[in-house]
Amino acid sequence: MADSQHDHCDWNSPTWWRQAVVYQIYPRSFADSNGDGLGDLGGIISRVPYLVELGVDAVWLSPFYPSALADGGYDVDDYRDVDPRIGTMDDFDAMATVLHEAGIKLFVDIVPNHSSNRHIWFQAALNAAPGSPERDRYIFRRGIGANHALPPSDWRAAFGGSTWEPVGDGWFYFHLFAPEQPDWNWRNDEVRQDFLTTLRFWSDHGVDGFRVDVAMALAKGFGTDFPDELPSREQMEAVPIGPDHMVYDRDEVDEIYAGWREVFNEYDPPRVAVAELWTEPSSRKARYATDRSLGQAFYFDIINAGFNALKIRAVVDEVLGWADQSGSSSTWVLSNHDQVRHASRFGLPDADSDDIWANPERDRQWLLSRGTAPVEDLARGARRARAASVFAMGLPGSLYLYQGEELGLREVADLPDSARQDPIFFRSPGRHVGRDGCRVPLPWTSDGPSFGFGTGPAHLPQPAWFADFAVSVEEEDPDSTLHLYREALRRRRELQGPEVLTWIDHLDAPEVLHFERPGGWQVVMNAGAEPCPWEKLGLSARPSLERILASGRLTEEALPGETTVWLLARATATLG
Repeated sequence: MADSQHDHCDWNSPTWWRQAVVYQIYPRSFADSNGDGLGDLGGIISRVPYLVELGVDAVWLSPFYPSALADGGYDVDDYRDVDPRIGTMDDFDAMATVLHEAGIKLFVDIVPNHSSNRHIWFQAALNAAPGSPERDRYIFRRGIGANHALPPSDWRAAFGGSTWEPVGDGWFYFHLFAPEQPDWNWRNDEVRQDFLTTLRFWSDHGVDGFRVDVAMALAKGFGTDFPDELPSREQMEAVPIGPDHMVYDRDEVDEIYAGWREVFNEYDPPRVAVAELWTEPSSRKARYATDRSLGQAFYFDIINAGFNALKIRAVVDEVLGWADQSGSSSTWVLSNHDQVRHASRFGLPDADSDDIWANPERDRQWLLSRGTAPVEDLARGARRARAASVFAMGLPGSLYLYQGEELGLREVADLPDSARQDPIFFRSPGRHVGRDGCRVPLPWTSDGPSFGFGTGPAHLPQPAWFADFAVSVEEEDPDSTLHLYREALRRRRELQGPEVLTWIDHLDAPEVLHFERPGGWQVVMNAGAEPCPWEKLGLSARPSLERILASGRLTEEALPGETTVWLLARATATLG
C-alpha cells in the first residue's frame, strides 16, 4: 500500500475525511474498458495509477446503478446492484480493493429523494389500489376538478413541466425532477428501513462514504394522508426554504439522518456522508454536517462568487463559520457534473458568468434576444481557473475535484441537439441546453476514435480540441494544468495543518486575497486583471519567504493579474 497516501488522510482515523482531496468520477465518462462507448468499472480500475499520481485521497462515484438513464443514472432501478453496462458486483469489489490498496478511499452517490419509475416498488405501486401499502411508499394524491383529471397543484418540476404525473385512475404521483423519478415517501417506515439496508450493503462492500443527492428535500410537508388543499406555486415559492417550506430543508430530515448516523457508527472507522445542499445561504446548512447527522455538507457558494475577490472572501468566511458551527470541516467545489466547468465560467464576461449555457434561468431565447451568445475568452478562462483552483487548494477543509478539471477542460458548449441526453434539454425544447457539456468523456490520448477513452466512439461526442488537453499531451508539458494540480496536491499534503487561516489585509489592493495557514504557509491571489506590485503587498523585501508554487508565471516586480502564488517560510520551504 501507498503509506504516504495513508499518512495524508489518516487512513484509520474517524476523521480521515476532514481535509481530504476527493475526486469525482462520472463513471460513464471516465474510461471505457470494453469499447462500447460507456465508461465502466474496469476503466476506473485501469486508471487507479493515474489517480495515485494525481494525489487524491478518495474518489466519489456518481451513480453506477441499474438505470434507464433518464437522468444520467440518478433514476435508480435497484440501489443494491451495478448497471450491467458498467460492470458487475465482482467488478465493484475488485475496484474497491484496488483503490484501497492504492491508499484511496471510496465514496458512492446515494439517491434517497426518488427512485426510478422502473423500481420494483414503484411498479408495485402502479399496480396497486389507491390507499394501498404499496402506494404509501411514494407520494400519491388524488387529482382535482372534474373526474379528478387535473393535477393536485400547479407546482413546476425542477426539470420542467408539472411535478404531478397522472396514473390513469384519477390519482397522480409527485416527482420533484423528471416523471421517471418518483419521490419516495419518507414517512413510510419500509422506505426508511430499506435505505438503512442499502447503507449497510455498500459499507460491507468497502464503501467509506456517501454523497447524498438532494439531501435537503427528503421530508415533505404534504402527501397522500394530507387532506388539506395544497398551496399554489406562487404561495409555496413565497415561503423561505426551511422548516415551513413544503419541500426543502424541513426539520424532519434531522430524524432521518440521525438514523443514518447510527448505521455509519456501526463501522470502524465510521462511515461518513456529505450532503448536497442547494439552499440559499443559511446557518441551517450546518445541521447536516454534525456528528449526529451526515458529518459533512457541500457548500457550493464559492461557485456563485465568480472571480470577485470581495465575494470570494465573504464566502470563505461564511463557509468557515458554518464548519465551525457544525464541528465539521469546510468543503470547496469549483466544478461538478451539474455545473458549467469553471474554466469556461471564468472565461465569460463577468456579467454573464453565471452558467450561461446550463443555468435554467438562461435559455436559448434569451441568447437570441441579445443577437449572439457571449464570447468565451479561452486564455482568461484558463488563467482564472488555474488561479482559483490553487487558491481553493490552500483553504482548510476538504477539496472536491471533478474529473477533467485537472486537465483544464472547458465546457463543450456546442454539442449537437441530436447527441444531448439531459432531461433538462428534453423537457424544455429549444431553450435549456442542459448539463451534457461538462459530462463529455475524458481525453486520455491525443488520437484514436475517442482520444483514448475507449476503442470506439464515446457516448457523447468529443470536440477536436480535446486532443490538446489529453493526459498524454499534458504529461509531456511541465507547464500543463495537470502538472500544476499534481504539484499543488503534493505540496498541500505536506503543508496541511490545523483547519484555520488568518487574513492579511491590503486595503490599497482590494483585488488581492492573502491569507496565512499554520506553519508559515501563505496563499496570495490577485483576482484583478492588472499586476499588483510585490511592494504594495509588503512582499518585495521578504527574503524569509520563498515562492513555492504559482498558477502562472511570476515576475520580480509584481504578482500578475489573475494569478495565485503560495509562499512558505524558508526554514520549511524545502519540504518534499
